[in-house]
Amino acid sequence: MSEQYGNLPSTMTAIEITEPGGPDVLQATTRPVPQPKENEVLIRIAAAGVNGPDIMQRKGQYAPPEGASDIPGLEVSGVVVQTGERVQNVKPGDHVAALIPGGGYAQYCVADESNTLPLPPGLSLIEAAALPETFMTVWLNMFERGQFKAGDIILIHGGASGIGTTATMLAKAFCAGKIITTVGSEAHQQASLKLGADVAILYKEEDFVDATHRATDGHGADIILDIVAGDYVARNYAAAAMNGRIVQIGVIGGVAKEVNLFPMLSKRLTHIGSTLRSRSPAEKAELIKALSDNVLPLVETGAVKPQVFKTFPLEKAGEAHQLMDASGHIGKVVLIADETIR
Repeated sequence: MSEQYGNLPSTMTAIEITEPGGPDVLQATTRPVPQPKENEVLIRIAAAGVNGPDIMQRKGQYAPPEGASDIPGLEVSGVVVQTGERVQNVKPGDHVAALIPGGGYAQYCVADESNTLPLPPGLSLIEAAALPETFMTVWLNMFERGQFKAGDIILIHGGASGIGTTATMLAKAFCAGKIITTVGSEAHQQASLKLGADVAILYKEEDFVDATHRATDGHGADIILDIVAGDYVARNYAAAAMNGRIVQIGVIGGVAKEVNLFPMLSKRLTHIGSTLRSRSPAEKAELIKALSDNVLPLVETGAVKPQVFKTFPLEKAGEAHQLMDASGHIGKVVLIADETIR
C-alpha cells in the first residue's frame, strides 16, 4: 500500500535545459511533483551531484533514456516522502542516496526502490549525493569491466575530476601496483598525489605516454580509465602495457578521427566502453549490491570518501556548470536543494 510522509506540494522548483548551449541555458522553472510508480519512491531532495553526463546533456550531446525525466541530475540524497504500492524495503522518513536516470536538479524526484541505498554511516547528505553515480561508474568500469586487480598499474585520466578522485582512492584501497593520473594544474597535481597517486602528470606540459613509460620502466599501464577519447585513443594504445585494458567512460575530447589499430593487435589490447545511465533498474541494483559489499565498508571506516569541492544552491546550477566547464574543481560539485533536511 502506498505510504506518505507529511504533506506534499503539487509543484516544485526544478532546473530545466531551455535549449542546448552553455551554462546560461539552465533555468529555474516550476514543475509538477512527480508521482512514484508502484515500485518507486518519491524523494524530497537534500542535494544532487553534478556530473559529466549533465554537462553533455546541457550541450545537447546526451539525451535522457526513454521514459526518463528531461531534468538533468543522476544522483541525489534526501528523505523518502512517499512510496509506491509494491515498495517493501524503503519507508517514508528514510534518509537515502539514490541513482536515477534523470530528474536530480529539483526539489523532488522519483527513484526505483532497488536503486536507493541507506545513507552511509559517517557521510553527510551532501557527501552522500556525490556517491551513487560516480562510485558506481568507477566500480562498473574499473573493477567489473576493466578487471582491475591488486598489483595492476593504472593510468587515470582526469585525475582531479569526480571520477578521477574516486578511481584513485579505490585503486589505492585495492592495492594498485602503481597509480598514475593526468591533471591540468599544479593544484590538481598536489591534490591527486595527496589522494594516493604515485605520479600525477601535468598533461599540458608533458606527454603522458612518455611519462607513463618512464614511471613504469617501460612496462606501460595495465589498465587505463579514459574520460577524454579524441586523440587520447591512439595515445592510450601507446601508453598501455602488453595485454592492457583501456576502459572508455567518457568522450569529452570528441571523436577519435584517426586511429592506427596495429598497436591494439600487437599488444593484444582490450578496448571497451560503457555507460551507466541507460542500464535497467535491475542492472543498477546489482551494481548497488556490489558497491555495498565491497566499497561502502571502506566509506564507513573513512578510508574512502566522496571529495566534495564546492556546493551551490539549486537555483545556481548554471554557476556550478561554469565551474565544471572551467575544470577548476577537485572532486565533486554538488547542488543544495533543501538544507533543512536533517
